[in-house]
Amino acid sequence: MTPDHQARSPSRRRLVLGGAALSGLLLSGCGFKLRGPQRLEFATLHVSASELTALGASLRRLIATTGSTTVTEDAAQADARLQILANERGREILSLTGAGKVREYQLTQTLRFQLLDKTGKALIAPTSISAAREYTFDDSQVLGKEQEETLLYRDMQNDLLQQLMRRLAAAAPAA
Repeated sequence: MTPDHQARSPSRRRLVLGGAALSGLLLSGCGFKLRGPQRLEFATLHVSASELTALGASLRRLIATTGSTTVTEDAAQADARLQILANERGREILSLTGAGKVREYQLTQTLRFQLLDKTGKALIAPTSISAAREYTFDDSQVLGKEQEETLLYRDMQNDLLQQLMRRLAAAAPAA
């Protein structure tokens, strides 16, 4: 390294560190906050989805991370009841090759739910949320495409559960 390059290196480092510090201050000043677990207004919540399903297990895990709510298996003892009305997956052909083989699929997943209080009054009326993903298909890579489809469904389910948790956090128990 030349002496001139060594002299410029510390000033460049200071400039980069100063820019990073300034960015951090600007982001904290604007109210930016990383998304984390959201507090729910219920001390106990009954979830109708079985804990043995992927959906039920993931949902219980997300509720446990709130720190404010525990899942109870006894619906009568719960402050609120989350009923999963439907969890449907679908696959549609989007396009075909000139030879009539499938080129692209669209995967969909729809989650229907409602939230009831102790008396059975709807805090969140029956609601549907859905997600969709597209992927290309290749007959010569069937095993890999099956794994891709599984990962896409898992990603959609995680997105739907995050949306559900935001809606649960916005729901307030009746006074």
